[in-house]
Amino acid sequence: MIWYTALVLAVAGERLAELAVALRNTRWALARGGTESGRGHYPAMVALHTALLAGCLAEAALADRPFVPLLGWTMAAVVLAAQALRWWCIRTLGHRWNTRVIVVPGLPLVTGGPYRLLRHPNYIAVAAEGIALPLVHGAWVTAVLFTLLNAALMTVRVRCEEAALAPSGGVPA
Repeated sequence: MIWYTALVLAVAGERLAELAVALRNTRWALARGGTESGRGHYPAMVALHTALLAGCLAEAALADRPFVPLLGWTMAAVVLAAQALRWWCIRTLGHRWNTRVIVVPGLPLVTGGPYRLLRHPNYIAVAAEGIALPLVHGAWVTAVLFTLLNAALMTVRVRCEEAALAPSGGVPA
């Protein structure tokens, strides 16, 4: 359980790094006339992602979930792949990547990197991580709950992003 705690804390650290990048990019976007959409769902998204991390540790410990090597190592590989995809998205979007929906007028749609294959690749990373991270240590209830709640939240989020992008033809900042 110690190594699983370390993995979850490493993911939490990665999330804090994302927030630092997002804060820097928010300043950049707003300085260039960016406008934010979807403020109403953002607190729910932060709460859900925080609950994922807490749920992983709580369920594994309190329900005494075993580590099943075949499942655990496979899911650990998925977690790592999700992190790689997420940072590929961040690198591809550069200053335009954010945890918030901020669109800078006049910027063209990003069509490189993972965006040449998918419209919202970061959400594939989020979904994969939300399933895999709990399952590394058998926390299947957390995986199911996160997946269901995340699906509902992503429906709202993607609609918000698409509506924000429609007038500009760009990608969220």
